[in-house]
Amino acid sequence: MRERKRLESALSTEADLARRAGDIEAYFELAREGEQVESDLKREIDALQVQVEKLETETLLSGPNDLLNAIVTIHPGAGGTESQDWADMLLRMYLRWAEREGFSAVVNDYQPGEEAGLKSATFTVSGDYAYGMLTSEIGVHRLVRISPFDQAKRRHTSFSSIFVSPEIDESIQVDIRPEDLRVDTYRSGGKGGQHVNTTDSAVRITHIPTGIVVSCQNERSQHKNRERAMSMLRSKLYEHEMEKKRAETKKIEDSKLDIGFGSQIRSYVLAPYRMVKDHRTKMEIGDVDRVLDGDLQPLIRAYLLMRRDEQSS
Repeated sequence: MRERKRLESALSTEADLARRAGDIEAYFELAREGEQVESDLKREIDALQVQVEKLETETLLSGPNDLLNAIVTIHPGAGGTESQDWADMLLRMYLRWAEREGFSAVVNDYQPGEEAGLKSATFTVSGDYAYGMLTSEIGVHRLVRISPFDQAKRRHTSFSSIFVSPEIDESIQVDIRPEDLRVDTYRSGGKGGQHVNTTDSAVRITHIPTGIVVSCQNERSQHKNRERAMSMLRSKLYEHEMEKKRAETKKIEDSKLDIGFGSQIRSYVLAPYRMVKDHRTKMEIGDVDRVLDGDLQPLIRAYLLMRRDEQSS
């Protein structure tokens, strides 16, 4: 059914492109006859350009797992409240991005910081090519700003890391032995409201051989939280094995770098000037607020184009 939906979308897109091309041709014909259609023609061409760029981005996603949903984990670096607040800002940025792009996003686990921000968060982004797009975000993200937590109003640098793994469906077998698991239950926490209850419904599963830990607390039922946590564990174990294979061929990604100076993939500078710079593609964007509000597509597209050029060289 998912493949059928994808193919139906492709056919619909093809028909829409043909319609737009026909409309543009008609506007040119009207212009040749002396009609004032410049504004309408520009609007159609701009809309077509946006659609073509989106399609080109999808053609850059040809990996075996690029079409899958994505499981994203955020960890703050050293620095206490500063880094934890930055991690929370990143969580909001990615949830806003998912909303902008028509994906659905569910926060599976949220461990709040002691004063502000978060100690860790895991969320799932569901939709075609979610994993392929979010692979561009794997690594360390750096924030430079005047700290709202510093009474002296000094400039601070904070770091947080992003790790992304594909949500593996049931057709891919991942061997998990029950004796390799440690399952702990605890009381749900977070920001309050309906997600917090008074029973030990939250579940934490540790895979002892690898040390991988997953948690889920967004469901009221312990059974549902355990089921969701097992799904997350399968995905992370699959990515763990894939990463070992990449290591063997010397293609490890930057996701395991130290969360600190010199290892960042992207910097978000709010003071003394305002700019977002991706250190891999060298792309710079002056509207930091727009990026932090989830407008990540230019950065994602630039990374995918760079990766394609590297693979073809």
